[in-house]
Amino acid sequence: MKNLKALSFFTGAMGLDIGLKKAGIEIILACESEKFIRETIKLNNPKLKVLKDINLYSAKDIRKEAGLKTNEKIDLIVGGPPCQAFSTAGKRLSINENRGVVFIKYLELIRELNPTYFVIENVRGLLSVPLKHVPHSDRKSKLKTVEEKGGTLQYILNYLKKCGYKVSFNLYNSANFGTPQIRERVVIIGNKKDKLPYLSPTHSEHGEFGLKKWNTFKSAAKGLHNIKHDFVKFPESRLKYFRKLKEGQNWKNLPKALQKEALGNSYYAGGGKTGFLRRLGWNKPSPTLVTDPTMPATDLAHPEKNRPLSIQEYMRIQEFPDNWKLSGSIRNQYKQIGNAVPVSLGKAIGKLIINHMLRKKIKVINNFKYSRYLNTSDLDWQNSLTKKVASNQRSFNF
Repeated sequence: MKNLKALSFFTGAMGLDIGLKKAGIEIILACESEKFIRETIKLNNPKLKVLKDINLYSAKDIRKEAGLKTNEKIDLIVGGPPCQAFSTAGKRLSINENRGVVFIKYLELIRELNPTYFVIENVRGLLSVPLKHVPHSDRKSKLKTVEEKGGTLQYILNYLKKCGYKVSFNLYNSANFGTPQIRERVVIIGNKKDKLPYLSPTHSEHGEFGLKKWNTFKSAAKGLHNIKHDFVKFPESRLKYFRKLKEGQNWKNLPKALQKEALGNSYYAGGGKTGFLRRLGWNKPSPTLVTDPTMPATDLAHPEKNRPLSIQEYMRIQEFPDNWKLSGSIRNQYKQIGNAVPVSLGKAIGKLIINHMLRKKIKVINNFKYSRYLNTSDLDWQNSLTKKVASNQRSFNF
């Protein structure tokens, strides 16, 4: 088989691209709006064509920049449009917000470039965000269809269906593919001939289904104890609490009085507050890496040392090569690695596509738990949406 070639959009620091390359797919074009990230791409791939803001290019422009002929078939398009518009932690403005508009641009390019396969990667919030967000204070007794949960994803799926694609998706925990990190992302894959099966896991939490056990932070950090680490510092006001915590602990392991002192008003807020004052455990995967390990509600501290995770540890957890070069300030570097797709997840995506193209048998494990959440596969998600609509109709009719 000829080498598959891919166009990469919203490329970032190239975690997905490294994974695809490990699977045997060649990236022939990248596209990234942020200058310091483009510099990172060029530092590691000096010969790769790198475009700027996706909105600046037509499908014809992209073909030309990638060195493709007018009617030359494109094997694969991959991209993770900016996720802030769909994040459960954000304002959830969906595709009505500027960062969501580039998602529409990406969908249009899929239609116009007509690749054999496409991949869309995004955050879990994409499964539930409505097409139009209505604040709770402004909601009436019955929401319109565009205001219902899941409206944005339904819009995306309908668009892709009209383009002739058969689509599958799931929420995947990257730890199930060898990443030493619990990081869950939605991966949508499309092909015009077949609906592809789900990704084939290589690991499971306790070795279920005869797979390897999850990789741990200890395995990721192997060999890093004697090197110079680059990191930002925790403020002294928080270090005094970290000094009282052992590996694998968080604020809940402090005495009650110190819990209240450390969290302030947040102590009385709802939710689990599991992100406060976290020390990683050696023998567990890392929690999801964030763009800044020193933020008060999402701290990520070394299991023993009184500092945040370093850039070098971030890179190991996301499975970047040790010699990968990063441009920008140290905070920009955290952001690049923290936003990346884990390399093993990228490799699993690439292997699925290659095996499908070669018509190889794809390993399917029935009843495998791909993530910590329910109703996240395309089938379960659609069924739960249908039941909810039916339930709302019955309630309304009654």
